[in-house]
Amino acid sequence: MSHEAKLAELGIELPPVPSPAGNYVHAVQTGNLLYLAGKGPIDENARGKVGADVSVDDAYQHARQVGLTLIAVMKDHLGSLDRVKQIVKVLGMVNAVPEFGQQPQVINGCSDLFVEVFGDAGRHARSAVGMGSLPNQITIEIEVIVEVE
Repeated sequence: MSHEAKLAELGIELPPVPSPAGNYVHAVQTGNLLYLAGKGPIDENARGKVGADVSVDDAYQHARQVGLTLIAVMKDHLGSLDRVKQIVKVLGMVNAVPEFGQQPQVINGCSDLFVEVFGDAGRHARSAVGMGSLPNQITIEIEVIVEVE
């Protein structure tokens, strides 16, 4: 099944691609690798420190929302998600209190989505790290490297 068909089968509607928040582009392709700029939640309620202001479950949902935005950027840049050959690497950053240690559970929100949509091609190498702060106090930021055809 194509990635486009899987997205439709799952009933997932992609959000609009937001305007860049600075002097950068959403994606840069070099050869068969597509590098996606880091994205954070668009939801104004997705602010604060995970482990203090925000629960792990809520932050997981924020990571899923960011995953949807990243997929929308892929589609916008490539024209079709069927050009995605493999999600290669995910870097997930969590705005958390110093003693927080559940970064992998939070970033699973994005990783789980990628496997739902892309199947085995959605399985990826990953880093999930804690940060002292993120822009505008967003809860998470995620960047991705994608192999494309």
